[in-house]
Amino acid sequence: MAKTLDQIRAEQRKKNGVTNSNGAQAKKRPASPAHPQQTLSEIAVSWVKTLGGAIIMVMILNGLLIASFVVPTGSMENTVMTGDFLFVNKFIYGPSTPQMIPLFNVPLPYYRFPGIRQPEKGDVIVFIFPGNRDEVKPVEFQYYLKRCIATAGDVLEVRNKEVIVNGQPVPLSADGRYGPPGSLNADDRYMTFPIGAGFTRDNYGPIRIPKKGDIIKLTPENLAAWDIFIRREGHAVNLESNTITIDGQKTTQYIVQRDYCFGMGDNRDNSLDSRYWGFVPVENVVGTPLIVYWSWETNYLTDSFFKTMAGKFKTIRFDRMGKTIN
Repeated sequence: MAKTLDQIRAEQRKKNGVTNSNGAQAKKRPASPAHPQQTLSEIAVSWVKTLGGAIIMVMILNGLLIASFVVPTGSMENTVMTGDFLFVNKFIYGPSTPQMIPLFNVPLPYYRFPGIRQPEKGDVIVFIFPGNRDEVKPVEFQYYLKRCIATAGDVLEVRNKEVIVNGQPVPLSADGRYGPPGSLNADDRYMTFPIGAGFTRDNYGPIRIPKKGDIIKLTPENLAAWDIFIRREGHAVNLESNTITIDGQKTTQYIVQRDYCFGMGDNRDNSLDSRYWGFVPVENVVGTPLIVYWSWETNYLTDSFFKTMAGKFKTIRFDRMGKTIN
């Protein structure tokens, strides 16, 4: 007797372990194993690995290509403003391995690769701050932003506020300015670099920017002017009974080991720059700013986080976003 279509389907379901049309219990397929639940410690380790990987990637990109820099002071107004957020080209002067740990501001030993070129006169430069005039090392790791006014081997002078390099006047940048009077005193001969030179903000030099291989004549009278400079190059300096020793060896001269440049703010009368703390090692120059991608008043503070943020949003400078830095 021929089987009906319903009988054929029922037999097929029975073979496959599926519930039949009369409701008989079908065979169950084995359940897939449940995903094991993570413990709190395992979740924490996972987050640490994720954040650590992200930080490492940021450090590598910051060292090799493009970094972000926030302008902390008004020393370069109006070329850049306090609260400008800048993208910085780090490839041009030589990319490097990471120089610091983000967020923690901890400096790292780093290796610098060859760049396209060295800083040139007129470049706006971002560099690792070498320290105040009387410091061998700065108290904390900081990036500074100034204009490169002179490079290794140049002779610089400021005469009644006019900058002169190698005998030629250097005009103020298009967005630079003099005044209004700020916290800096024009008669600051005891604050300027080098010690004992008697230079002031408005009348400075002439002074030669050190170049690798330069020979500096040393005497007991001028040693104070060069003491910190030599120590920053990694040497021990001592003066005893009118005898100068460097690394324990008597000497009357010092051979410069690095190239330097001279940084000055475009806000000429209100800039703590190389006139006050000395030369910038070229190896400390990490890049040049490209563009302003955000700008607001970073110094706006209140007693409430939410009020502070609301106030900052009111100070956004939309007209500066997208501005290129020259």
